[in-house]
Amino acid sequence: MATFALGFIGAGNMAEAIARGVIRSGLYRPEQIQASDPVPARRAVFQDDLKIACHADSTVVAAAADIIVLAVKPQMMAAALGQIRAALRPDTLVITIAAGISCAYIESQLAPATRVVRVMPNTPMLVGAGISGIAAGAHAGAADVQLVERIFQAGGQTVRVPEAQINALTALSGSGPAYVFYLTEVLAAAGVSLGLAPADAAVLARQTVIGAAQLLGQSTESPEQLRRRVTSPGGTTQAALETLQCGDLAALFRNALAAAERRGKELGQ
Repeated sequence: MATFALGFIGAGNMAEAIARGVIRSGLYRPEQIQASDPVPARRAVFQDDLKIACHADSTVVAAAADIIVLAVKPQMMAAALGQIRAALRPDTLVITIAAGISCAYIESQLAPATRVVRVMPNTPMLVGAGISGIAAGAHAGAADVQLVERIFQAGGQTVRVPEAQINALTALSGSGPAYVFYLTEVLAAAGVSLGLAPADAAVLARQTVIGAAQLLGQSTESPEQLRRRVTSPGGTTQAALETLQCGDLAALFRNALAAAERRGKELGQ
C-alpha cells in the first residue's frame, strides 16, 4: 500500500485550518495529505477546495499515513479510535487536537508504545495567526515534538507546555478567539445603545478590535503599557476603564477561564 505524509481523521474546521497552513507554507503538498470524514459536505471542502483526497472510511487514512491528526470531537474520540485501531501502523505518529482527551487515554486505546503528541490549536490558524500548545505523550521523542511544531507553526506560533497545563491553555487560547468575538459583539451593541446606527457600530467595533490586535502584534510594549498610552488621566478612556474595574472584569475572566478548564477536565473523564 502506498503511504502519504499526513492524514486527518475528521475534516472539520480545525483540520481545514491545519491543512491550509501546511499547504500555504509548502511543508506538504495536497497530494501528500489525505483525510476522512462521514459528512459529505466536509469531504467536498477538502476534495474541491484543497485538492486533498478525502474518504468516508477512516481506516483508509489510518492505514497509510505517516502522521495522523485526530481531529474529531472529544465525545467521538472513543468511537474514532475503535475504528482505526486495527488499521493504524505501529510506527505512525499520532497527534490529537481534541479538548480534554489525554495522551494516556489515546495510548491506552492504541498499540503499545504508540507515539502521541497532544496539541491545542485555535481558529486563527485559518489566517496564519494561530497559537498552539504542544505536550508530548509518554512515548513521543524530541524529534516527534519538533515535527509537530513545524506542522503547527505553518499556521502561527507554538508553545510547549506540560500536559497537566493543557486544559488551562485550552481555556485561555483555545477558546480565546470566541471571547474576542464576543467582546466585539458587546462593543457594537453598546454603541447602538448610545445611538449609533447598527451598521456603523458594527464596523467601528470590528475595526477597533482588528486595529488594536495589529498594534499589539507589532509593538514591543506590553498590553499594560499600550493601555496606559491610550488612557489620559481624567479622560473618557479612564472613565470607561474605571467602570469595567468596578464591575471586576478581571474576576469575571478568571471565573470564565476556570469554567472552561473544568469543562476540559470533564471531557476527559
